[in-house]
Amino acid sequence: MRKVIGIGETVLDIIFRDEQPIGAIPGGSAYNAIVSLGRSGVKASMISETGNDRVGKMIIRFLEENGVDASFIHVYPESRSPLSLAFLNEKNDAEYIFYKDHDSDRIEYSYPDVHTDDIVLFSSYFALNPVIRPQVYGFLDYARQHGAILYYDVNFRASHKDEVVKITPNLLENLELADIVRGSSEDFDILFKQNDPDAIYRSQISFYTKKFIYTRASEPVELRADGGFQKQYPVLPVETVSTIGAGDNFNAGIVYGMIKEGITRQEIEGGLSESQWDHVIQCGMQFSAECCRSINNSVSVEFGNKRKKELEAALAAMEE
Repeated sequence: MRKVIGIGETVLDIIFRDEQPIGAIPGGSAYNAIVSLGRSGVKASMISETGNDRVGKMIIRFLEENGVDASFIHVYPESRSPLSLAFLNEKNDAEYIFYKDHDSDRIEYSYPDVHTDDIVLFSSYFALNPVIRPQVYGFLDYARQHGAILYYDVNFRASHKDEVVKITPNLLENLELADIVRGSSEDFDILFKQNDPDAIYRSQISFYTKKFIYTRASEPVELRADGGFQKQYPVLPVETVSTIGAGDNFNAGIVYGMIKEGITRQEIEGGLSESQWDHVIQCGMQFSAECCRSINNSVSVEFGNKRKKELEAALAAMEE
């Protein structure tokens, strides 16, 4: 089976409502997506780092319990694992405060073999951080050379807004490496002071990649792709408990949809059909909506089990 490899940070998310903690859940942008994919029957691995503490052990154990290969998580013997405090407002959107042991702001890792049509998911400041850029770029370039599909979620937080100039060269490299780019209105407002998807696509994205997905909370998803193709997708209505992980799980759904549909890198390079885009975007919205129904960072086990059966049936049909 094709596999998905996530590369990104790991944190422990401590979630607050009305100034009181209501949960503590292992997380991270690519991490949340990979957990959902593991629950949905996708062969998945995670490349990251964590501290040698109780939190780090929890982060690794949670991956393994959800069917994800955690053997590429590097544990630093002398460091503490990062924490994220997420404060939910009246709309159940989160404001974040991050705590990290900066002495461990580096990465040493081995990584899995990559084969044609495997999918690499990379995102957030981890994919831009100048301190670890040589290692991250080295893996992304290796994966691309070996025929993987690279999916990039910009996911740029306001906590790094003062570093935009410093990270811009790395951002442009990521856009150039990526086969598909997803970003939110918040990302591009912070990075480019722009919030019109057409203007962002023309001025910032299309030179590097033609496949662009633009999300803006409960507003319709905007797709821009090869040959001037564009389409708008209304977001599924959902009673939201928390939006933490909503974007991460949208990514998971897109990746799940590509595997379920048997979409290859060759097809992506040639341009996907409208029906292919419809299917993968629909999967993205389903995963995202499911995540919003709880304070958890990933889809529920029950939802994942249903997707697992659907994936097994789809893959079996492809082999006939």
